[in-house]
Amino acid sequence: MTSVSPREGARLPARAQLASLARRGVRWQLPGSPARAMRISAVLVLFGVLDDVPAQHHARAVPASLDVLLTRRAATLAHHPGQVSFPGGGVDPDDDGVTGAALREAVEETGLDASGVEVLGALDPLPLVVSDNLVHPVLAWWTKPSPVHAADPAETDEAFRAPVADLLDPENRRTVRGPGWATPAFVVAGHVVWGFTALVLDRLFDELGWTEPWDRAREIPRP
Repeated sequence: MTSVSPREGARLPARAQLASLARRGVRWQLPGSPARAMRISAVLVLFGVLDDVPAQHHARAVPASLDVLLTRRAATLAHHPGQVSFPGGGVDPDDDGVTGAALREAVEETGLDASGVEVLGALDPLPLVVSDNLVHPVLAWWTKPSPVHAADPAETDEAFRAPVADLLDPENRRTVRGPGWATPAFVVAGHVVWGFTALVLDRLFDELGWTEPWDRAREIPRP
């Protein structure tokens, strides 16, 4: 199968660019390594078009109306409390693999209608060592968007759709740094997206050729 480079893909509609990325895969460059058996998990990285905004472009053929589904985890959770994340969780024995798990968790956490979601492909997993999970990002396109909300308050405080144009805006980009580590961050919709979720988004945007130059020296404290 012929692959499409990020530069060539930038001329394609957003869904086609994402589908091409799902086919060719992503070589993750994230910290941590699975030194032991980890729980198999999946997250749904769901892009869609919020409304009928005219065909404007923000960065390399990215529609102004393109967005991505995010949640804010409940403050009472043992791992990553209060952080912005993709919907997702552990793979159960009766799930249809990582794709089924990602869809199930997204429905449970946000109330979305899974029939309106087109799965483009599961990307290679990457370790989230702090919570002992090996996470499979499942890239998807929202063919028929449905309302979302915090469907399970025990898991999720909020579900929202973050405009990709805002995520890409260099004015909204920051770095969060801690002892011996640093992650990119996005300030969007009143939230700070950092850590694992920001690392994944940052890498996806780079692979897609969507990233605009931004100042990595602009740091903010860990939320």
